[in-house]
Amino acid sequence: MKKRRFTFQKFYLGLVLAVIYLPLVLVVVYSFNQSRISSVWGGFSLNWYRTLFADRAMFGALRNSVVLGVCASLCAAVVGTLGAVGFHRIQPRTKGAVEYLTMLPLMIPEIILAMVFMAFFAALGLPFGMGTLILGHTAFCVPYVYMMVKARLAGMDHSLTEAARDLGAGEWRVFWDITLPLLAPAIASGMLLSFAMSFDDVLISLFVTGVNVTTLPLKVYTSLQNGPTPEINALCTLLLAGTLVLVGLSALLGRLGRPAGK
Repeated sequence: MKKRRFTFQKFYLGLVLAVIYLPLVLVVVYSFNQSRISSVWGGFSLNWYRTLFADRAMFGALRNSVVLGVCASLCAAVVGTLGAVGFHRIQPRTKGAVEYLTMLPLMIPEIILAMVFMAFFAALGLPFGMGTLILGHTAFCVPYVYMMVKARLAGMDHSLTEAARDLGAGEWRVFWDITLPLLAPAIASGMLLSFAMSFDDVLISLFVTGVNVTTLPLKVYTSLQNGPTPEINALCTLLLAGTLVLVGLSALLGRLGRPAGK
């Protein structure tokens, strides 16, 4: 009975992994396909990567996505870090409700969040473009930094800050010289995760961007309206590799930021 159950578990796990990762493997494989038809293997080739690197419009969209991701992650780092440190110190009665509201952008369906941002920015009369993109992406990136910093604060040795205060250091000096260096790995981890989420976003960017600003995911989305091409497969392969690197760095920094023995 146990052997049969173990066999079923292995089959179920293999099926789930195949459904999740087989499409990714096919995209990577067909990015090296010499034939333009994805269903026909025409031999190994790097031609589509050469075509991709020669596409100026694609690289313009890539530049916009990188600028957007960097700005959104930096803004989210400031807001998320200050929010986590502030709520950790003052311990307000409404802390639970405020933390729930902070996590709300992660729970709201993205299509609803995108429509809300569009209506809000239109009501304020803001011109749609890079500015509204940064504001919208910062809003849904803040929870990632907040969660990382909050977890680091919970496991931090607070005797160091108490000793600094006993020696006469002010609040700002304690934060700058002790608290911030201890939080740096968690902040960097949250920023990398925020950058990855911002870089991959389509829906919110679609609703709050302007006519003169195109991000890379939007460029891919419009290119796929006529069906997938080997050039898009090559781009997806590079984006997948970049995302894996960012997520790996985020996990590594988060591990380095944990106290010893945890």
